[in-house]
Amino acid sequence: MTTQIAVRLPDELVRFLDQSVADGIVTSRAEMVSRAVEREMRHQAAVADAAILTTDGPRDDLDELVAWAATNAFLED
Repeated sequence: MTTQIAVRLPDELVRFLDQSVADGIVTSRAEMVSRAVEREMRHQAAVADAAILTTDGPRDDLDELVAWAATNAFLED
């Protein structure tokens, strides 16, 4: 299911959306906005997971994997 919403964006962002569509990077403005929101959702989940790991530390037999991820993972801003 999808829901249509109205969003006001600065002209610069709209130009970027339109150029992305024109360049064939995405098929529509909505696709680009969806990608951006999904990326932000993943980012927020990763930040929350990192906070839990920092506070509680590793809890199970995956300690080696957690240690590797903590030093090798890359989080987008």
